Amino acid sequence: MGQVIAVGARNAKAALRKLLVRAALAPLLMIVQPSDVDAQTQPAARQLRREAAPQKPQVTMNAWTVGLAGGLLEGAPIRLAAEVARVVDDGDKLHVLPIVTRGATENVNSLLYLRGIDAAIINSDVLEEYKSQVPDIQQRLAYVLNLFPSELHVFVRPEIQSLNDLVGKKVNFNTQGTAAAYSGPLIFSRLGLDVEKTFIPHQIALEQMRKGEMAAVVFITSKPVDAFVRGRWESGFKFLPVPYDRKFEDYYLPAALDAAEYPNLIKPGERVTTIAVPTALVAFNFPTKSNRYERLARFVDHLFSRIEKLQQPGFDQKWKSINLAATVPGLARFPAAQAWLDRGPRAAHASQ
Repeated sequence: MGQVIAVGARNAKAALRKLLVRAALAPLLMIVQPSDVDAQTQPAARQLRREAAPQKPQVTMNAWTVGLAGGLLEGAPIRLAAEVARVVDDGDKLHVLPIVTRGATENVNSLLYLRGIDAAIINSDVLEEYKSQVPDIQQRLAYVLNLFPSELHVFVRPEIQSLNDLVGKKVNFNTQGTAAAYSGPLIFSRLGLDVEKTFIPHQIALEQMRKGEMAAVVFITSKPVDAFVRGRWESGFKFLPVPYDRKFEDYYLPAALDAAEYPNLIKPGERVTTIAVPTALVAFNFPTKSNRYERLARFVDHLFSRIEKLQQPGFDQKWKSINLAATVPGLARFPAAQAWLDRGPRAAHASQ
């Protein structure tokens, strides 16, 4: 009888332990294992919260902003950059931010190393300086548009008859940061001309020329230049011809100055041969499908599609001569720009 009672007591204790364990685990099981309904509705609820939450201003403002390095505040590139920004603006869908920099000749530095810069206006021959520093420079950058040529003007005193007459004499290349200050000495070096270079404002240098203190001034800008159109010059002041040959094929284009542009300095029917430095809109060659590339692709689409607006009154006259299909020596075209041209039948003759 005693054994029966003992067995019954042990069974009762075991049953009680099981009940206590189940009671202790029940809350934990409810937490760890939600119902099937909860498991299905939680992801959907999170998705709804994400969709309903408005994006922060810093997200929307930066999502489609393109930083465009222009140049010096008083130069043509920053003005062109500002006009581009006006035309392509599309609210939160595209915002171009023109940026004042140290000049078009230093904009390659900005494009390569400055945060927030996606595109820049440069002079094509500035790439010469980067060949040794950045061997793959021509793969890292690509041109969007050949904006306009900047013609070389070598303006000399009456006693100067040829380029060789300038050797050893004072020649002004404008102030540092300008196209003339960079490209002028580079071109003279290719021509083998060892001159006494000065870098003062052209207005001062032209007055020195009148007095015989300066032999020549070198302008590199798009023609016509006001100083030569409106200025009064004694007989014999002139532009020297600069022949285009193989030494200039890498970055330059053939060009000419004629009487229609400078009636006081060039006789009717005459032309002065020279070379031109292409001023180009260039982009960093971001990987396709990256966010930065997609921004630039949208920028290209808006710019090319609206180029005719830039040719209307109120914008720089240079836009009227833009040819979307024009190439830039030394660089490949930005893939999105080439794709845009390939899609349309007007590509080859766009805005000529």
